[in-house]
Amino acid sequence: MITKKTKYALRVLETLAGKERNEPQLIADLSAESAVPKKFLELILLELKGGGIVQSKKGPGGGYYLAVAPEEVRVADVMRLTGGAIAPVGCLSRTRYERCEECPDEKTCCVRLVLREAHSASVAVLERTRLSDLLRYVREAHLAEETAPMWYI
Repeated sequence: MITKKTKYALRVLETLAGKERNEPQLIADLSAESAVPKKFLELILLELKGGGIVQSKKGPGGGYYLAVAPEEVRVADVMRLTGGAIAPVGCLSRTRYERCEECPDEKTCCVRLVLREAHSASVAVLERTRLSDLLRYVREAHLAEETAPMWYI
């Protein structure tokens, strides 16, 4: 399941992607615009900076900005940076493998076997989906909302 930290990270990245590429944004402004608590946002931005997704500038006119183009930011990478494993169970995780305590045999575990295919499909989507795709999804959702017919009774 996606963590709250990952949801917040994706929201703030959406906000940053809508700004000029090298135009730093203050944490307070990002917090307000993205609806992310300021204290939590500071930690998220540090993780994203460590992952090379955002960069910061100190001093007057400073703040955070995207370090790479939105087309280069994969949702899977953001999830791994901020939420850890993408896998629904630890025995399927590539980055945080953990054997299930109650599992007598991983090779024949029905839980692992049924989730393996779903996990592979979801990872494929998250690996190919970029921040630029998220921006497009949001634009399309707004457009659909604006052009939806209004019915009055």
